[in-house]
Amino acid sequence: MTSRFCGRLRREETAFLMIDVQERLLPSISGREAVLENGVRLLKTAAQLALPVLCTEQYPKGIGATAAELSSVFPDGTRRFEKMAFCCCDEPDFLEALRVQEREVIVIFGIESHICVLSTVQDLLERGRKVVLAADACGSRSPEHHRLALDAARTCGAAVLPTETVVYQLLGRSGTPDFKALLPLFK
Repeated sequence: MTSRFCGRLRREETAFLMIDVQERLLPSISGREAVLENGVRLLKTAAQLALPVLCTEQYPKGIGATAAELSSVFPDGTRRFEKMAFCCCDEPDFLEALRVQEREVIVIFGIESHICVLSTVQDLLERGRKVVLAADACGSRSPEHHRLALDAARTCGAAVLPTETVVYQLLGRSGTPDFKALLPLFK
């Protein structure tokens, strides 16, 4: 059953999944600076709002660990998965870790958009999950492949949004301590 997500993000329903933003792959990604900057924004948001985060690393022996700019801001409790499969859902224990979080909506970001990110989006949608793709926190080596992946994710039923929309929807209102803590990320 494929699920579409057309609703507003709510923190009590949302978890984050960061896919394969790794040291040796990142330099070849078009727009890598935006991927890193928006990835940091999302991870700091997760920490501030106490949202669960899962992180995958594709064959870290060959591609390296998660980029230090991101791993240095992981929220407490971030769970990492090493993987060989392109789709995160094909890795042992991944779906169980997602189920245990008891969050209906998964915000996905990472690289590469047209390979691991897209296959994971498609699989989660097929499994009835609601998926939001933080478009400006994703990337591919080719800008065209990135664009095509975003189009495919949208067609399959994912909400494709900018990072700022994700964060502001999760905040819900201005004037709160959380809003004040996260506002500097966008100034």
